[in-house]
This record gives sequence, C-alpha cells and structure tokens, in this order.
Amino acid sequence: MTQMADPSAKQMLSERVHARLQEAIMTGEYAPGEALKPQQLAQHHQVSLAVVRETLVRLVGEGVAVRLPNRGFAVPDFSDRRWQQIAEARRTIEPVMLRLAIERGDLDWEARVRAAHHRLTRTPPYVPQEGEYYTRAWSEAHRVFHRTLLDGCGNPVLLDTFDRLWTAGELARRWSAQRTPGRDGAAEHRRLEEAALARDADTATEVLVQHLTLTVAALTSAPDQARRQS
Repeated sequence: MTQMADPSAKQMLSERVHARLQEAIMTGEYAPGEALKPQQLAQHHQVSLAVVRETLVRLVGEGVAVRLPNRGFAVPDFSDRRWQQIAEARRTIEPVMLRLAIERGDLDWEARVRAAHHRLTRTPPYVPQEGEYYTRAWSEAHRVFHRTLLDGCGNPVLLDTFDRLWTAGELARRWSAQRTPGRDGAAEHRRLEEAALARDADTATEVLVQHLTLTVAALTSAPDQARRQS
C-alpha cells in the first residue's frame, strides 16, 4: 500500500480517495445498506487503513455513509431515520427562508431565480455514461436553483444551514428520483419559480413543502407505491 511521508502528498491522496469513494456511492456502485469495509477499500485504492478510515469518517459527516455500533461503516439504507429527520428540518426551515426571500428579494434576485431555473430545465438529468442516477451537472443545477430561491432571504446563517442539510440529503434525493421515475419534478420546479416570482408566499411555500415531502416519501414506500404517490 502507498505510504506518504509528505503531509501535502498525503492530503492529496486522501482527497482523491474521498472523491472516488463518494462518487462510487453516489452513482450506485454500492447498494443501500452495503458494508464499507476499510481493509477491502484500502487494498482496492492502494492506500493505508488510516487514509480509508479518515475518508469514511468524512463521508459519515456528509451523510453519504453511516457508522454502525460494533459493525463498522456502511452505506445508509432507505429506511435510515436520518432521511426523515433531514426532511423535517428542511420543511421547518426552508418555508421560512422562502417567505423572507419573497419579501426581501429585489429585481436582481428575480433575475437570478429565472436564470437558475432556465439552467435547470436545459440540463439533461440523465446521461448513459454516468449510470442510472442523475448527472453531476443536473445535481449542481438543482442545488443552485433551490439555493438561489432562498438566497433572497439575506440571512447567511440560515443559508449555511441550508447548505449543510442539502449536502446531507444528496444521496436520498438520488435514490428518490430512481424510485419515482414518473414524478414530474420539472413541473414542481416550474410552479415553485412561478409562485416565488409572483410574490405569492402562501402558494410558494405550499409547493415547496409538498416537493420536499414527496422526495422523502419515496424512500419509505415500496417503489410501485411511491410511483403512485408521485
């Protein structure tokens, strides 16, 4: 296994292993609930156990992995209660932020919301070379649209909270989209944009709450039932 004496070289190696393992989990190379065994990962990536353990702890903090008592590390499962907790937190915080954004947002905010939505609609959600989950480009366009909507609130503390919750829930969003292929997310985003720019806070927050609820509901339902709900 590779041994690095230079701290900067070790940091670069750690970043590379983190990026590769994060991408592997995000693109479905590891199944929900599958064990992430440090020894096997160290051999696969040709690095030390210390580098792998550091990477796994970091992934736990990002919501991409979980640490199980006396059982090591694993990919979260569909039924992981944390997804419901994240959804509850988002349904509590984001409608408040959206109301503030609609109240405080200026013409520049409106223009940025329109631009972010346009980018989202024009970005292909799936491409064959990136597997069965949606693409990195669409994922980023999706994040930018939601954050731009809320950015008008003008509160950096709330926006930092949004950023952390968004990162923690990314894996759940990918799974949810896969389990509800008939869901018209594009229409949900369009209604959200239209209500926000019409300064209709009641409708905008209602659409947002429903949007967040449908995402997490797909993880607690059988796939066919989730499709009927979408």
